[in-house]
Amino acid sequence: MPVPTIPEQISPVRLGDYLEVMTRAVFQAGLSWQMIAERWDAFREGFCGFDVDRVATFDEGDIDRLMTMDGILHSSRKIRATVKNAQVMLELDRRPGGFAAYLRSFPGYTAFATDFRRRFKFMGEMNVWYFLFCVSEPVPKFESWVKTISGDHPRMREMVEQARKRPC
Repeated sequence: MPVPTIPEQISPVRLGDYLEVMTRAVFQAGLSWQMIAERWDAFREGFCGFDVDRVATFDEGDIDRLMTMDGILHSSRKIRATVKNAQVMLELDRRPGGFAAYLRSFPGYTAFATDFRRRFKFMGEMNVWYFLFCVSEPVPKFESWVKTISGDHPRMREMVEQARKRPC
């Protein structure tokens, strides 16, 4: 069965589902979706199935392990960002309503995106929109929003178009 290259929208069930989408955004930045999709099983293995409690406790030994693991993009900055993002996610999840409540706690997208980029590593404008879109949270209409971001972003356009074609 071929590996899908366009990330799918999900309905998160556990905190790790959010971490997996966020980590994919972090590692995909600047690379082809296919490159990351073909290696995603190694990422799941290396990051312990995106168990947030475990990833949040990763130490230098774990980072060294991931840096030498086949299939993982060997970027210590992105690996460390994933560990930090898991720690922040756990912190937010301890609040009333958990992490999902945090995602819905802002009066609008701009305020949310500003806070999200401040808290999480490697989450720029495009990654914030991508993250919310992939975890089925409300986002601004892509065609209007993308005009606020410099560049053409053909892969994001492709992802949005594929999502629109899927049956509900």
